[in-house]
Amino acid sequence: MSTIQPFEKPLGMRDTLPRLYAQQHTIRAEAMDYMRKHGYEFIQTPSLEYFETIGKISSLDEAALFKLVDNQGEMLVLRPDLTTPIARIAAAKLLKEKNPLRLAYSSTVFRAQQREGGRPAEFEQLGLELLGDTSALADSEMLQMAAGLLKSLGLQNFTITVGHAGLINHAIDQMIPDVKERDRVRHFLVDKNFVGIDRWAATYPDSKEFFAFFQQSIRGMTLKELLEQFPVLQTEAAEQFLAVSNWIDDLPELKEHFQLDPLVVSHMHYYTGMVFEVYAEGSGFALGNGGRYDDLLEQFGMKVGATGFSIRLDYLLEILPIAVEAPTRTLVYTDQNSTREANQQATALRTQGNYVTVQFKESVLDTKAFEQNFDDVIDLTKEAR
Repeated sequence: MSTIQPFEKPLGMRDTLPRLYAQQHTIRAEAMDYMRKHGYEFIQTPSLEYFETIGKISSLDEAALFKLVDNQGEMLVLRPDLTTPIARIAAAKLLKEKNPLRLAYSSTVFRAQQREGGRPAEFEQLGLELLGDTSALADSEMLQMAAGLLKSLGLQNFTITVGHAGLINHAIDQMIPDVKERDRVRHFLVDKNFVGIDRWAATYPDSKEFFAFFQQSIRGMTLKELLEQFPVLQTEAAEQFLAVSNWIDDLPELKEHFQLDPLVVSHMHYYTGMVFEVYAEGSGFALGNGGRYDDLLEQFGMKVGATGFSIRLDYLLEILPIAVEAPTRTLVYTDQNSTREANQQATALRTQGNYVTVQFKESVLDTKAFEQNFDDVIDLTKEAR
């Protein structure tokens, strides 16, 4: 183990400097305003949760959890996602009448990373959850909200790939007889490792039917054509997927951003129905993901429908042209004899919308460098008069 230097941070943790913080604030404020205008109320969950509940139910691999023990000996985890804690709150306090409930969040989550991974272990998610509604319209609302939110933030070149967890899971279970081979294929699909599936099919003797379905899907065969060619897929899940597909066709202003993909498999294993991932030009990772997770609230003793999505704020920052309106920054130098006057001038300028810093001049070692941080400088010291 190497010696930790005073300036080092834990693996995957990042500092947020002033300019980036201002950009984050701008995006967050605009996104929250959009969500509120569509009837969603914001909620906050604890950073620490019990491992036995949230940790195990979240569906993330245990290796991705930050675990610790409290003073009573209970195993805790830093919040690994937000959907599961919100399901806990909703089941315990907010869904007594089981009426539809629209909740939103803007919070950080924590996921341990491998040293060679290079990804952040702490990042902020913006998201929505619609609880207590099992209808296809609720799924449609999530898709419309995701696309509308991104457009409201100024993003134009993005694609939302839409699949169905029930359909792809049924295809895997029915077409691949061996359980271990099913798991291998699911991992390939989560990672978008289509070369891996090609190699798998070349070595696994019972791969013919699923590989045919896989090939027709990546070639762009329509959902209706897939269901005709592979009758085993004609289930309730397929009907649900068709309903979402029809809704997309009826939404001309957003239709160009959607793409049906029967091969979508999320790394979050709790999805049961419609599932989607968000991609954008300029980003090497999915901006976000979402879908229906009807079984999750059963883990907390309540059987109701649920659907939602989340967007990564850090990935948005990488691709959005963010114009942070810069206010006038004024520096007021003061000394022991001009403090009252300096504060009076600062107060007057602040009422005009300026950002004002009152600084005792003798404490500044390099005035030239310090003044570069400001638009205007007012010197009220004795030596300047």
